Amino acid sequence: MRQTVEIYTDGACSGNPGPGGWAACLMFGPHYKEISGFVKNTTNQRMELMAAIRGLEQLKRKCRVRLYSDSAYLINAFTRGWIENWQKNGWVNARRQPVANDDLWRQLVQLTEKHEIEWIKVKGHSDNEYNNRCDALARSEIERHT
Repeated sequence: MRQTVEIYTDGACSGNPGPGGWAACLMFGPHYKEISGFVKNTTNQRMELMAAIRGLEQLKRKCRVRLYSDSAYLINAFTRGWIENWQKNGWVNARRQPVANDDLWRQLVQLTEKHEIEWIKVKGHSDNEYNNRCDALARSEIERHT
């Protein structure tokens, strides 16, 4: 049986585009780890995706993952079949335009093939302790580097 890891993620951007930060909080049993990073010129959506990528990259073996995010963009892509449609259509969206951020989506797809992931939408800026912590970490990355 695979071990279950919980990952909370969030991204932030000062201006859109502008300097951005991402963060993830990982929990496995008694273990807890925080990671975060900065990108000089980016968008909020790219930071949301980067947080999920960096969180999943921390896993050393195949796991069951409960990934929490306040990003409808991220969660809906996996729960509403957007990813499958984009792949079938050669990374072109319903408007026949190239999928935005396809470089990051492709990285995420590769990571999802290694794990069993449940994508969970949480309400942003509310009372979720770990979502709030990720938000604070992502914003502090922006403040630290600008």
